[in-house]
Amino acid sequence: MKDYQMPKNFLWGGAIAANQAEGAYKVEGKGVSLADLHKYYPDKTNAEIAEEQHKGMSLADVKANMADKEGYYPKRHGIDFYHTYEEDLELLSEMGFKNFRTSIDWTRIFPTGDEEEPNEAGLAYYDRLIDKIISLGMEPIITILHYETPVGITLNYGGWNNRKVIDLFVKYGKVVLDRYKDKVNYWIVINQVNLIQFEPFNSTAIPYDTVDNYMEASYQAVHNQFVACALLKEYAESINPEMMIGTMMADCTAYPYSCDPNDVNLALRRNRMQYFYTDVQFQGEYPQYALNYFTENDVHLEITEEDKQILKDHPMDYLALSYYYSQMVDSTKNDMNLLSLTPNPNLKANPWGWAVDPQGLYNSLSQYWDRYHKSIIIAENGFGMYDKLEDGKVHDDYRISYLSEHIAQMKRAMYDGVDVIAYCAWGPIDIISCSSAQMEKRYGFIYVDLDNEGKGSGKRIKKDSFDWYKQVIATNGEEL
Repeated sequence: MKDYQMPKNFLWGGAIAANQAEGAYKVEGKGVSLADLHKYYPDKTNAEIAEEQHKGMSLADVKANMADKEGYYPKRHGIDFYHTYEEDLELLSEMGFKNFRTSIDWTRIFPTGDEEEPNEAGLAYYDRLIDKIISLGMEPIITILHYETPVGITLNYGGWNNRKVIDLFVKYGKVVLDRYKDKVNYWIVINQVNLIQFEPFNSTAIPYDTVDNYMEASYQAVHNQFVACALLKEYAESINPEMMIGTMMADCTAYPYSCDPNDVNLALRRNRMQYFYTDVQFQGEYPQYALNYFTENDVHLEITEEDKQILKDHPMDYLALSYYYSQMVDSTKNDMNLLSLTPNPNLKANPWGWAVDPQGLYNSLSQYWDRYHKSIIIAENGFGMYDKLEDGKVHDDYRISYLSEHIAQMKRAMYDGVDVIAYCAWGPIDIISCSSAQMEKRYGFIYVDLDNEGKGSGKRIKKDSFDWYKQVIATNGEEL
C-alpha cells in the first residue's frame, strides 16, 4: 500500500449544488424550485430540523412557503454564486482543482417544468459558468437534477409519481445534453436517487397528504426516475457516445450491531434494498428480493414492458457516490425503516449525529465495486462543523483530519482494485446546508462571511484546510 501511486489523470476537486449556492432567486426568469421552499428554523434543535426533513411537506406547507409570508428561506440567497462564480472558481483553481461538480437548476431552464421553450437567459448563465470551469482547467461534472424540481411539478402534476413528469424531465435533460454535449464529459442524471426516506419531498416532489399510500407513491416516483435516466442515457448515446452518464447514490448501507445472526440478517436485508437502486440501473431489471419487499409492503408499481426494455438496454455508465458517515442496526431495536438506526458506540459524531468512520468509505467503495465493477466518482465527502472565525482566520484541523483519513481509505480501496476516477470534496466553499438550511453548518476550504439569516459581508476567507488540500492535489494524494 505504501508504494501505491495514484493515477496521474485522477480528478481531484469539489462539489456544490446550484440550489445551495447560486441564490439569485427569480433572477432572469428563474422559477421556484423545491429547495426554494426550505425554511430556516432558528428555534429548533438539529434533531428537530432533521425530523422536519424526514417528514417531508404537506400541500398546505408547499402553498404557505410559496406565499412568502414569514420566515427566512436561505437557499433563495445562497452565497450569491450566481454573481460571484468567477472569483469563487478562481479560488478553487488556486488550490489546483482538476474537477468541479455542480448542478443545472431545472427552474432556470423551464421555470415551472412544462413550458414549451427553454429560458434562454438561464442557458446563457450556464454557458458562462461551464466555460469558466473549463477555462480554469477543471473537468465539469454536471448534475441534471439536484433537488431542483420546479414547484409547478408538484402543484400541477402531484410530483414524480405522475408518469407525465418523465417526459417533462427528459425534455429538459435533452436540452442541456444538446447544449453541452461537446463540453461536459461526466453527467449525473439525478442526485442521490435513493434518499426517499431521508429527504422525501426533495427527492419525489410529492406532498405526503396528497396520496393514499406514500410509500407506494415514493417508489413509483423512483421507478419513473429510473426510466427517465435510461431515456436520457439512450439520447446521450445518439448525440455523443463518449459522454459518461452516471447514477448517484448516498451511501446508506449499515453494519450489523453484532455477530448475532438476527443483526447480520437485518443489515443484509436493509443493504439489499439500498443496492436495489443500482441493481436496476446497472443490471437492467428489478431483483426478486425487491419485488418481494414491495409485495410484502403493499407497494404496487406501474411498470410497463417498454419500461423494462429501456432499463435493460441502457444501463448507467458509472456510479457517483456520496459518503459522509456510516450507520448501524440492532435487530432488537431497529427494523427495515432506514430512519431506524442505533448509534455506533465505537465512533464519535459531529453535532448533527453523523458518525465519523473513514473505514466505512473503504467498505462502501469495495462493496459497490465487487458487486458491479463500474467506475466510481466520489461525488461528495466532507465534514460539516461550526467553524470559528478568529482574528480573520479559521483553524479547521478537524476537517483536515476527517478528509485526510477518508482519502487514505479511498487510496486503500484503489490499491485493492476499485476504479475511483474522481474525488469531489463536498462544499469546497461554504454554502447553505441541504438538510438543515443552516449557513453555519460549514464544509468549505473557503469561509463565507454570512450567518444563518444571511447577514454578513459575504467575504471569502481561506481556512487552514485550503493550503492543506492544495498540497494534497499538488502531490497527487501523496501528502495527506
